[in-house]
Amino acid sequence: MNKNTYVAIMAGGIGSRFWPASRVQRPKQFLDILGVGKSLIQLTCERFLHICPKENILIVTNAIYKDLVKKHLPFLSDNQILCEPSRNNTAPCVAYTCFKVKEMNPDANIIIAPSDHVILNERNFAQTVEKGVNFVAQHNALLTLGISPSRPDTGYGYIKFGKAVEENTHQVERFTEKPDLETAQSFLTDGNYLWNAGIFIWNVNSILTAFENHANEIYTILGADRSVYNTSKEQDFINKHYPTTPNISIDYAIMEKADNVFTIPSEFGWSDLGTWASLHAENPKDEYQNVINGDQVMAFDVENCLVRAPKDKLVVLKDLKDYIVVDEGDVLLVFPKSKEQEIKALTNTIKAAKGDQFM
Repeated sequence: MNKNTYVAIMAGGIGSRFWPASRVQRPKQFLDILGVGKSLIQLTCERFLHICPKENILIVTNAIYKDLVKKHLPFLSDNQILCEPSRNNTAPCVAYTCFKVKEMNPDANIIIAPSDHVILNERNFAQTVEKGVNFVAQHNALLTLGISPSRPDTGYGYIKFGKAVEENTHQVERFTEKPDLETAQSFLTDGNYLWNAGIFIWNVNSILTAFENHANEIYTILGADRSVYNTSKEQDFINKHYPTTPNISIDYAIMEKADNVFTIPSEFGWSDLGTWASLHAENPKDEYQNVINGDQVMAFDVENCLVRAPKDKLVVLKDLKDYIVVDEGDVLLVFPKSKEQEIKALTNTIKAAKGDQFM
């Protein structure tokens, strides 16, 4: 393990597309959504224990989740849990992390990863990440891992890659956000496009220079007093200044503007697990293509469905095809799988009618 390698796991989101399992007080990264006895954040953290020392792992989360992080990852010190006082998207989150790590280790190479992705081939993943770390340690480069697409998916952003600068490491030509189906199909036919996995690798000096050049407002706000990082004054500084940063993603703030962006085309069984349908796609299925999580589910003429139910609750289903059925005790969701993108918007309607009780 390289002592200069750090990992920042982003774990501040609500995961509203996984409602009603994912709620404000217990978002999906803290759920055993795969039914394996471990939460997504625990699985993510364990994955990186093979890549860097445990004391080099940071969790970036909303302040309301600090206790949940400590419960799921009790080996972390308080200084390894970065508490955002507001949700300002990923660019301020990354900048905060990098200023903090810079004060820990001015030679640090940092991996930024979401807390809720599925990686099936962890050996390939570790090898790809280590290759990326070696590359950014030697070059002024911002690296993003790209996933070789297996279908024309309209739910992912795409990366067009150009010539190789090293074996299997390519210059990025452009990013495209969630294309329509026809465009996504043309990307697959072209062969030079990858899914954007949202996993980034860079040297701390390269990324802070990029913030100074392309997102100077964030750089100026969070870099106003670097002496506070890793001290008792850090949280007060962040509480005061972080909410004043622009609400913008790292993709828009940095990656789409910088000219030193590279990618490694990768295959390690990746899914961003963003929706119930993606959970259905990634899980083992019965002979009728159902994914059933529940000990007392009885299904008759049920096909291609995802069912999640309490272990000791009898659930009887008949004549369902292509549906999501999620029973969380106080909320039962029965929803067509083809319309699952509407779930996130629907929660706003439910909140307006019922308040925060079910959110």
